[in-house]
Amino acid sequence: MSLTVQEKAELVEKFGSHANDTGSPEVQIAIFDKRIKQLQDHLNEHKHDQSSRRGLLKLVGKRRNYLRYLNKKDPESYRKIIGELGLRR
Repeated sequence: MSLTVQEKAELVEKFGSHANDTGSPEVQIAIFDKRIKQLQDHLNEHKHDQSSRRGLLKLVGKRRNYLRYLNKKDPESYRKIIGELGLRR
């Protein structure tokens, strides 16, 4: 259920400022978003998997914190990433 190296590299290429930029908030939010979507698909199939549901809620909270930080630090980048990932806010 984790991201493959290729998927992560694609996200870094799309949202990062350079090839090895895995720590910027934009990349972190994109990685969390991809993992959240994978967990949602898993939970649609396995409705009683409570440990995965807890992991999903933790990821959603982490993504929310990164989004809040990015909104304070760089509102333009925040609006851009919200639009590209299709998140509501």
